[in-house]
Parts: sequence; C-alpha cells; structure tokens
Amino acid sequence: MAKISKRFKALVENVGTKEYSLDEAVSKLKELKSAKFDESVEVSLNLNVDPRHADQMIRGAVVLPNGTGKTVRVAVFAKGTKMDEAKAAGADIVGNDDLAADIQAGKIDFDVLIATPDCMGIVGKVGRILGPKGLMPNPKVGTVTMDVTKAVNDAKGGQVTYRVDKKGNMQAAVGKISFSEQAIKENIVAFLGAINKAKPSTAKGRFYTSSTFSLTMSPAVKVSTSELMDVK
Repeated sequence: MAKISKRFKALVENVGTKEYSLDEAVSKLKELKSAKFDESVEVSLNLNVDPRHADQMIRGAVVLPNGTGKTVRVAVFAKGTKMDEAKAAGADIVGNDDLAADIQAGKIDFDVLIATPDCMGIVGKVGRILGPKGLMPNPKVGTVTMDVTKAVNDAKGGQVTYRVDKKGNMQAAVGKISFSEQAIKENIVAFLGAINKAKPSTAKGRFYTSSTFSLTMSPAVKVSTSELMDVK
C-alpha cells in the first residue's frame, strides 16, 4: 500500500467528508494549494447516461470565459487560402501532406489539431497515430471546419473538450488555482452549462450521480449535485 504523505493527509483532513455547495467547493480549493507549481483545477463528473446508446454519448467542446491558463500549440491541416487564414489566426503549424509526413515521422509538436473537410483524406492516413493520442480532428468538437479562424481562436482562447466514457465518467481541467475564485467559478459554470445543454432527452432520473472538484495534487472535494442542473 502506498504511503500517504503528511502533506496529503493534512489536505484530506481539511476537506473532510461533507458535500460542499459549488461556491463552498471553489473556496475550499484555494485552501488546498500545496504544490510548488500552478496546479490545474479539475472537475470530475459521473453522469446517469448509457454511452452504449448513440443518443446518450455526450461529447463536445466549450470555450472557458477565463481560459485554461495553458499555452496551447495548434496545428492545422488546410489547403490554398485556408492555409493563409490559419496562419493569420495564429496557428503554430500549418500544412497538409508535409504535416502528415511529420506526424508519420513522430514529430507531433502540437496540442490541438484542426482540419478543413477537404483535408480529412490526408488526416485519415495518420489516424492510427492521432487517435490514441486524442488528437484526431472531429466535427463534434469543432476541429473539422472551414472556419479555421474561429477554430484556432477557440483553441488558443481556452477551449476544452469533453467526452463521457463507457461508465458515464467525465473529467476536464478548467483553469489554474492561481485564478481568482470568481474566475474559477465562471469557468466551472461555463463547463457545467455546456454539459447541461448536452443532456440527452432519453436520459431519465437524476442526471448527475456524483461530482468532485480537485487540484492536480489535492484530494477530491465532493460537490452536492442538487444545484448543478440549475447551472446555465
């Protein structure tokens, strides 16, 4: 059994076993900062859905109002004038066949990959490499689009993607603990609002079965699910 450090034990005792309101949970996170780096704020949810049914697979993206606090490198597969558009929007890497060759050679120096629809044939050639890394462009999260300017701006400006797993779990980093409490709350509200909008009409009963907030190096703070469905 792994030994629990005194630092982590003290954090666990601070959190206790209670369920916190959304506001209380955000405030508690500020008390849990203990690492020497700027820890990420993470939201973990368990949803009452069955992703085996296509209409209950919740997947999408949302742009957080205060960003993620991370520097995101964006690559774009495009052709013709769309390449110029991507560069003007601030994309770090722009290409098509040459970009595919780099990926095949193991050169993957980006965090988000965007593609115009006419380049998906090229992207498909490296799909086996991109897929396991979670980098495959997908129209459901806005990364397969002709509007590359918006896609690049969203990726650079704090967009997070979300996808429920086969057990109904979902997790996302929604900012940094160095953000103000208000900024953290606004980001969490934006994330939860997107999830609520994506609730399948076929999902019955209580939508949220559990919810926790945490930092990269902290224990989880249990959050009462009773108010989460009211988040817009």
